[in-house]
Amino acid sequence: MKADPKLYDYWPYLNRPKIVWPGGKKLAFWVAPNIEFYELDPPPNPKRTPWPRPTPDIVPYSYRDHGNRVGHWRLMELMDKYDVRGSVSLSTAVCQHHPEIVEACNARGWEFFSHGIYNTRYTYGMSRAQEDEMIKDSIATVKKATGQRVRGYLAPALTHSEHTIELLAENNIWYSCDLFQDDQPQPLHTKKKSKLISMPYSLEVNDHYAFNVYGQSAGQYADLLKRHFDQLLREGETSGTVMCIPLHAYLIGRAHRIGPFAEVLDYITSHKDEVWITTAAEIAEFYRKECYADAKKHTRQVNGEGG
Repeated sequence: MKADPKLYDYWPYLNRPKIVWPGGKKLAFWVAPNIEFYELDPPPNPKRTPWPRPTPDIVPYSYRDHGNRVGHWRLMELMDKYDVRGSVSLSTAVCQHHPEIVEACNARGWEFFSHGIYNTRYTYGMSRAQEDEMIKDSIATVKKATGQRVRGYLAPALTHSEHTIELLAENNIWYSCDLFQDDQPQPLHTKKKSKLISMPYSLEVNDHYAFNVYGQSAGQYADLLKRHFDQLLREGETSGTVMCIPLHAYLIGRAHRIGPFAEVLDYITSHKDEVWITTAAEIAEFYRKECYADAKKHTRQVNGEGG
């Protein structure tokens, strides 16, 4: 049994240093469309099989392919309507396979962060050097395709390793979405001096869990998102909170689901006087500059390490 890697401190929710987002806003809101590429017949990984049936399994492959062909364009049009930019969790191979999608997002000022290269190639079994090469390849690929410098990371298919967090610090990544421990950003422990933070990714309100795990309808999912938002907005009065909606266009972008999700964006954006509608990189940049030092000091005090 491996020991707790101590990536972050225990930090009770009450009595933390107050976060006030730009403009005095209470809640920082960001949307994370996962734009992924799934291979029909990927290289085998002994620890995980991408498809439940023998490959090539055209059913789940084509089901997900709908997102890049149809669903994403539908979702992008909706987000345009409400002036919500995406922070794209990108399988960076999309830059080669579907460059039109990347170009369309980039033209809208959307952010790109790395979700590995393919969502059918896992970190399981990688050496530290191989994982480092994957992260570096992601940074270089996105830079070449968009001009942007990747600032965030979500491991492919959520398969981070014991090396991931340290490698992110070494590669000057600002935030990780691989930890789901909080509703506010939190500094992470790394051997290399950095200001790497854990970014709230709100896995509980991910459309994958809503539709594929909980079996919710589009209307139930919309209600869940509104209730999640209302609670975080109330708590943001005390100290600024973060709400992320992680999405997959092959799910939320279906014709029968996009309408209820439009109601969610309409509801959230109607609170613009209280909500900072932004991207994950902008949240990370602000937090690292304005909140990081106070957070580090407070967590040390809470854990008996002095000021």
